[in-house]
Amino acid sequence: MNRLLKHTKGDQVIWAVVFILSFISLLAVYSATGSLAYKHDTNANYYLVKQVIVLGLGLVIIYLIHRVNYTKFARIAVLFYLLSIPLLLYTLVFGVKLNEGSRWIQLPVIGMTIQTSALAKLALFMFLARMLSLKQAVIKDFKKGFLPVLTPVLITAALIAPANLSTAVMIGVTCCILFFIGRVRVSHILLLAFAGLIGGLLLYGVSKVTGWGRADTWEKRIVDFAGSSDDGKPKEDVYQVLHAKIAIANGGVMGLGPGNSQQRNFLPHSYSDFIYAMIIEEYGLVGAAFVVMLYLVFLWRSILIFRRCPYAFGAFLAVGLSMTLVFQAMLNMAVNVNLVPVTGLTLPLVSMGGSSVWFTSIAIGVILSVSRYVDETEGKKKLQEANETDGKEHVKGRLALG
Repeated sequence: MNRLLKHTKGDQVIWAVVFILSFISLLAVYSATGSLAYKHDTNANYYLVKQVIVLGLGLVIIYLIHRVNYTKFARIAVLFYLLSIPLLLYTLVFGVKLNEGSRWIQLPVIGMTIQTSALAKLALFMFLARMLSLKQAVIKDFKKGFLPVLTPVLITAALIAPANLSTAVMIGVTCCILFFIGRVRVSHILLLAFAGLIGGLLLYGVSKVTGWGRADTWEKRIVDFAGSSDDGKPKEDVYQVLHAKIAIANGGVMGLGPGNSQQRNFLPHSYSDFIYAMIIEEYGLVGAAFVVMLYLVFLWRSILIFRRCPYAFGAFLAVGLSMTLVFQAMLNMAVNVNLVPVTGLTLPLVSMGGSSVWFTSIAIGVILSVSRYVDETEGKKKLQEANETDGKEHVKGRLALG
């Protein structure tokens, strides 16, 4: 155990956040899956054991990835991104359908499903970090600098949007922030935002005319969020949002206590999309604020890594991957408290899951790999400076004695 801890490097605060979020996940999933276990006539401990295995493998992935020198990811990024494109195309045409959207593909033999948009998101930000670092000298130039980093964003978002518009929008917004940090012209960033808006409207129009896509679902979610009906009169919230509000009201300041949630038996997907509402009901506003703080601390530590990293690729890698994880968490929590329409995004490292947890673990492992390199570089620099200082003092001492 001591040997394992000795080889565990990187930002210790991020490690602590990961462990705390994993522990919260186990508590919340165990509490929220009681009705799911009853529905499938399964032992109540089944989903807890499953989540323990998933999170345990996630921690192993983080450890193994963080031991790899992050510079090697620059070589993998291109292959990883090129692999994600055909996978997205395959998912769009042949993917497993749920709620009218093809988001998953089923792996042969083992039968496990993976959400390809999560893989594509990870691949895209690794590829963008590489491209931004290479194009820094000409990043202000539209043709030589901006167009090469814009094209992969448009391709990935266009392939994800028909089945998972919320993820495509999240990718677009996060890329705009990353481009701003990467010294891209504001006018070019506004162009990306405009292109995204036009693309979204075109997709909606085509879906309405042809019946292909999820235009009716998007429209219904916006109408439900606005609280209006066909006759323009106010109407009751949709079932999910209504019970999420009841859960929040039940929670109050201190919550009902672990395992005492009442709405877990009524709220659909209380173990995934709406797990934050369950956390509020059981742990109150105090617990809810603590979860928000954990994600903000994660982002803050990643920004510190970005500022300390001497090379552009590592800096963009750390800040890009951390922003997309934290932004997804904030969107999920905003849905749970009815600040934005229902999106279907999960809460990273907390919601029950499989492949999505592992892709998140890869991203965190890469961030910790950058942190490990920065710490080792700074440690060598301090040791060198200390040796130089000792050498100068030794020379001065000999001169004084002389």
